[in-house]
Amino acid sequence: MKADTRTGEPNVAADALAGGASIDKVRDILFGVQMRDYDKRFARLEERLVKDTTELKDDVKKRLASLEQFMKQEFESLGDRLSSERSSREGAVKDLGVVQRESATAFEKKTAAIDDQLANAQRELRQQLLDLQKELTEDILQRHQHMVTMLTRDASELRDEKADRAALASLFTEMAMRLSNQFHLPTTEGV
Repeated sequence: MKADTRTGEPNVAADALAGGASIDKVRDILFGVQMRDYDKRFARLEERLVKDTTELKDDVKKRLASLEQFMKQEFESLGDRLSSERSSREGAVKDLGVVQRESATAFEKKTAAIDDQLANAQRELRQQLLDLQKELTEDILQRHQHMVTMLTRDASELRDEKADRAALASLFTEMAMRLSNQFHLPTTEGV
C-alpha cells in the first residue's frame, strides 16, 4: 500500500485506481483484438447494408423514372393521335357541311371507335403499369427478404462467436479475489 506523503496514511484510492487500471489492461489484452474484430465486422456489415439500400433505392428510382417516361410518351402519342384524328374529322365535317349527314354519322362512329381504342389502350396501359408495379414490389420484397436473411445469419454468427458475459464476469471476479487473497477454497477438516 502506498502512503500519502502529507498525512502518512495509506492511500487506498490510489491502490484501487492502480488495480482497476491493471484489470482494464488485462481485459484489453484478453479481449481487445476480438472486440476490434467485432467492431470491424459491424462496420463492414453496416457499410454493406447502406450500399445495398442505396443501390436498391437508385434502382427503384431508375425504374420509376423509366416507367414515368414511358407513360408520358404513351399519353402524348395517344393525345397526338386523338387530336390529329379529331381535327381531321372536324375539318372534313366543316368542308362537307350540313348536307352530308352520312359523313357526320361516319365521323361519330369513327370517334366512338377511337374512344374505344383509347379506352382499350388505357386499360392495357393500366394493366402494364399494374404488372410493372407487381414486378417491382416482388423484386423489392425479395431483396428485402434476402437482406433480412443475410443480417439474421450474420447476427447469429456474431452471437455464436462472442464470449459469454456471465462466464467472463465470474472469471474476472475469481481472478480479482485471488489477486487480493480473498478467495479461499473450502477445507475438508470437519468432514
